[in-house]
Amino acid sequence: MALFGSSSSSAAPATSDPEQAQIKAEVLKQLQTQAAIANAKALIGKVNEHCFNACIPQPGSSMSSGESACLSQCMEKYISFWNVSSKAYLSRLSKEKASAQGLDMVSANALATGGMSESDL
Repeated sequence: MALFGSSSSSAAPATSDPEQAQIKAEVLKQLQTQAAIANAKALIGKVNEHCFNACIPQPGSSMSSGESACLSQCMEKYISFWNVSSKAYLSRLSKEKASAQGLDMVSANALATGGMSESDL
């Protein structure tokens, strides 16, 4: 339980700070991997749903060359749009994170110099 803290003051920490940081980094990496897999599955599902419905009006035992070309173009466009929107989202997220960290730094500096009180936060 040392990873998540302990309410008991008599419990000795089972791991040191560097070990905890490493465990947290590994957990974060696993969560990021799982999120990437979930996003890939969502992309594939949406491509299948939208492109199949748009390009193959009457499914049969084989695809015509027109249906195949339609699917290829649709998938390329959908993935391209997905990439553009993902980049825009990540860019905005990083800007907001940087802005929030900048505000945190300003607040910390103001507290250190006596410019703000904790109640101002």
